[in-house]
Amino acid sequence: MPVRTPIAALLLAGLGVLACNEKAIDKTPAADSGAAPAPSGLSPELAQKPLATVGDRVITLGEFAATIDRMDQFERLRYQSVERRRQLLDEMIKAELLAIEAKKRGLDQKPEVKERVRQILREDVMRQVRTETTAPADIPEAEVRAYYDKHRDEFRDPERRRVAHVVVADEAKAKQLLEQAKKASPTDWGKLVRDHSLDKPPQGAATGPAELAGDLGIVGPPGAAKGDNPRVPEPLREAVFKIAAVGGIHEQVVAEGGKFHIVRMTGKTDARDRTLAEAERTIRVAILQERVRAAEAKLEQELRARYPVKIDDKALEKVEVPRSPLEKLDAGPAAPK
Repeated sequence: MPVRTPIAALLLAGLGVLACNEKAIDKTPAADSGAAPAPSGLSPELAQKPLATVGDRVITLGEFAATIDRMDQFERLRYQSVERRRQLLDEMIKAELLAIEAKKRGLDQKPEVKERVRQILREDVMRQVRTETTAPADIPEAEVRAYYDKHRDEFRDPERRRVAHVVVADEAKAKQLLEQAKKASPTDWGKLVRDHSLDKPPQGAATGPAELAGDLGIVGPPGAAKGDNPRVPEPLREAVFKIAAVGGIHEQVVAEGGKFHIVRMTGKTDARDRTLAEAERTIRVAILQERVRAAEAKLEQELRARYPVKIDDKALEKVEVPRSPLEKLDAGPAAPK
């Protein structure tokens, strides 16, 4: 006996067509029929079975099944009962009635409607291009290895350091605190932050270990995109990478943003190269994206060759883009005529 997909069995049972010949609900490979596979495992013949008519428009079992196929697995759970499937069919009928009436009123000729249709068609073409591209799992191992070897720098994680600071508004005070910080134990460092820093937890708030007081987070090497941290200005980032060892203090007060910082390194992770196994999934996705972009570019090139494009540059120059209210404010009052 043929195996049915759960959705196919659900639809057939709910719509009273299980009496059809068992062979009619077998999956029919696309290669045998030359057509795309029908939704939900239905045979092409059964997918064409009329389910409802709205005027001259026929809603087929395949269209109904495809509507459910497009739902996510949780949404499909709503349609386990015949009553709920009937509600879904009623919604489809309502949509058809409104579409017929809209066309009768000429709404399908409105420019904005035509543009929405074109947008849907564009999206469907690009979606088809993407689905025709090789799946990540099917990319040959040799190609993955070649990509890894060519892009080693992308899979090199730089050294990272954890930054803490004491920040004050007075330079002289900062220099005094710097000398204390150089001699401070982890507990003493926590006390310096609590007693003097402008950047400290609110009174009564929970605090972590004393050695992590004044924590700003983790940063990568100065100037590197990897390891950037919006909480750590570049001068502090440069300072922490000049410290010799974890727990050390930068030798000088760092001036930044009108304030003065004593910078401490509280942690360090050495640079490392990710292995091919660690990077493989990222690489497969990257290769797939490259293939999709190449397929899209090829399609555009073919279409431009097939359908000549002409641009009226003079007409384009005459197009005026309305200014936003903010732009008008920035420009100031209009000059008197």
